[in-house]
Amino acid sequence: MRSLGAMFDPRRNALNFVRLTLAVTVIGWHSFPLTGHDIEYAPLRQLVGEIGVDGFFAISGFLIVASWVRDPNWARYLRARALRILPAFWVCLLVTAFVIAPLAAGVLGGENVTYVLYNAGLRIFQEDIAGTPLGVPYEGVWNGSLWTLWWEFLCYLGVMGLGLVGILRWRWTTTILFGVALAVGVATTAGVVDNWYAAQGSRFGLMFLAGAMVWQWKDRIPVNAWTLTVAGAVLIASLLTPNYRLLAALPVAYLVMVAGASIKTPRLALRNDVSYGVYIYAFPAQQVVAYSGVDEVALMAVAATLLTFPLAIASWFLVEKPAMRLKAKRPEPASPVAAF
Repeated sequence: MRSLGAMFDPRRNALNFVRLTLAVTVIGWHSFPLTGHDIEYAPLRQLVGEIGVDGFFAISGFLIVASWVRDPNWARYLRARALRILPAFWVCLLVTAFVIAPLAAGVLGGENVTYVLYNAGLRIFQEDIAGTPLGVPYEGVWNGSLWTLWWEFLCYLGVMGLGLVGILRWRWTTTILFGVALAVGVATTAGVVDNWYAAQGSRFGLMFLAGAMVWQWKDRIPVNAWTLTVAGAVLIASLLTPNYRLLAALPVAYLVMVAGASIKTPRLALRNDVSYGVYIYAFPAQQVVAYSGVDEVALMAVAATLLTFPLAIASWFLVEKPAMRLKAKRPEPASPVAAF
């Protein structure tokens, strides 16, 4: 029986394609509220509205834990994480404040500056610029995607903390923490705990830890028609519950990683990862499309995708890829890490 660990090749996989697909699904979901529509059927709303971001967090959990275990040096780790996420994020803030907002809404003043400064630390404190965008179905928010990056970086810091105290190598650490996040998720879903930070923390923590667990147990996780069918069935059934992640966090993490590991088509093994650029530029691009009067979901999705991809490609080649070259060089790979 082949395991996920045996299938996954860190140098030859389709995770960039999987992430790009997830980023495009986020465009599709945002096309509903940004045209004044919604998905009334709750199971479909969960599938379309949440699985894109959740899949991103699951992949991050898998790759980031693997990165720390491979090279447990906090300075190199932080440098790598910061260079991957911050330069493109800062440029996106600048482009939104001084190009997109002035051209689309005609605003240019002090609030354009504060939009950049107040949000530069990843935590989003200012979503509008002088009240804009106005006259569109979703007013007062130029980029409704960026707020998740703060939670992503908190997960990075959590991995570093666990690594520094020496317990990340023990595979039961992520399993126990997953159980804690699951318990908090149950409590917030049931209304026993009414706290936004607890709800969001359990959401993102659950998905990140699911990916981390899949990495920790990858050599014991089988990949065959039976396990794939069960994972898919659990995912579909979970959509009928108020919080599908409580049942499907692990199946989602399993399915996205199997997809990345098993897709062998050379054209889909994308060498350039534009998914992050698609994610951070799609929302302001959609607001530009909304300013043009588009109020149909499908037309919004297509037009915004066509507008977003050039920005994402420019972000990758002009910002992200050059920034990643500044990473500190890693030492030669150490001997395999014992996990028990």
